[in-house]
Parts: sequence; structure tokens; C-alpha cells
Amino acid sequence: METRLNMFENEVTGKFVKRLIAASRPVEESSLPKATQELVKIRASQINGCGMCLDMHTKDAAAAGETAVRLAMVAAWREAVVFTEAERAALALTEEGTRLADAHTGVSDETWAAVRKHFDEEQIGALVALVATINAWNRLNVIVQNPAGEYQPGMFG
Repeated sequence: METRLNMFENEVTGKFVKRLIAASRPVEESSLPKATQELVKIRASQINGCGMCLDMHTKDAAAAGETAVRLAMVAAWREAVVFTEAERAALALTEEGTRLADAHTGVSDETWAAVRKHFDEEQIGALVALVATINAWNRLNVIVQNPAGEYQPGMFG
């Protein structure tokens, strides 16, 4: 697979990507656990079929100490006993927030209540922003067909 457009070299997408990176910083600097952040990125990327983001976030999570079992189970998190209740709430929010076009009701009250039970206001804001930004990254990478498989942890840091 060859990328259709180098987003960093194109004038418009280059500016956009830099701003999207900057927009992600408050989430990265928040108290939302890093493991939860990676799980959210991985799950949204699975749903959206974004190989580039899956490559990046599974490798970053593994480099940060995430287990192979938990990484392998993200796609089937409902049936897996390896995730905390807080992580499960974050994954439910991720799915519902990613599949907005599939569910005409958006995020359910049940999921929102679970998120509120496990996360404080700062963390909830971080989760909402994270779901929005990873979906934007997924769409960019899928549209331009950025290839997956060559990412090295931290290479964009």
C-alpha cells in the first residue's frame, strides 16, 4: 500500500495535523490513565479499520508495559475479564462515540452513567476529547491510506 498524500508535506493538511497534535496535548497531560488512553485509541482504530493507528498505539502500549493478553482482548473487551470497570466504561464510550452514525441515539445514558461513576470531570473531558481526536486521526489515515507496520514506539515524539 502506498500513501495517497503525505499529510506532513501538504500545506493544508500539514497545518491541520500540527494543530491536531497540539489539540491532543491536554488529554496526554490529563490525569486520565495512560493505559486507558491507549485502550481507547486502539478500540476506535479497530472499529474504523485504521491500520496506521493500530500499529502505533498497540506498539506504544506494549512499550509502556501493556500485556499482550490485554492488547489482544481489546476487540472483545465485553467478554474479557482483564479490564477494570473504569476501562470498560471508557471502552463503551469509545464504541458509542465512534459509531455515532450506526446508533441514532449517540452515547447511551447507561454508558454515560458508567463513565461518571469511574472518572472525575477532568478525566471525562479528556475521554470525550480523546474519542473525538482519535476518530479524526483514523479518518485522516484511512482516507490517505497511510500504511501500517513500520512504526517504532516514540518515533513521532
